[in-house]
Amino acid sequence: MGCADPREPAPFASTIALTYSPDHLCTVCRLRRPAFTRAWSCYPYEGPLQDAIRMFKYHSKVALAEALGELMWSAFRDSPDVDMLLPVPLHASRLREREFNQSLLLADRLSRRLGVPLSYGNLVRLRDTQPQTELTRSARLKNLRRAFSVLHPEEVDGKRLLLVDDVFTTGTTVNECAKALRKAGAADVFVCTLARTM
Repeated sequence: MGCADPREPAPFASTIALTYSPDHLCTVCRLRRPAFTRAWSCYPYEGPLQDAIRMFKYHSKVALAEALGELMWSAFRDSPDVDMLLPVPLHASRLREREFNQSLLLADRLSRRLGVPLSYGNLVRLRDTQPQTELTRSARLKNLRRAFSVLHPEEVDGKRLLLVDDVFTTGTTVNECAKALRKAGAADVFVCTLARTM
């Protein structure tokens, strides 16, 4: 699922690969371009997949990472030509609490399948933010503003990057990550998520 532009909740979104034509742009993306080049969500966030993602993320069922990563890869084989994959980072305190980064586990599987290097630890979350699921769209924007940074800009300068996350809701998280990566000199920032809320 994706769109030539990424953010409106439609059957899927526009810069977000959706079930629209490849050049379709949603209304939101036409009005305000995101920092990322294009985004794809592999599946709708519903039914058994939603249950599996929740078990994976909130109930420490890390064994699901392999199956979910394979599912992600099977829907994203024709990915754009990129130099590197990066997971959406967790803040250190959230990582200590959860003991794993679900986006890193998915990115690792996708990296191996695509044969593209994975960069972990360069894109960092500077502060522990409120969980986005509890917030309105405007509160999400405020919550994540300047929450991400790139430690080694020379590693992303001029590169085409693929940012990986589990679920795309409003796109605020990946957009803030993309802003930090663009500021560090990234040529393109593509986004792939396993699922998208409808």
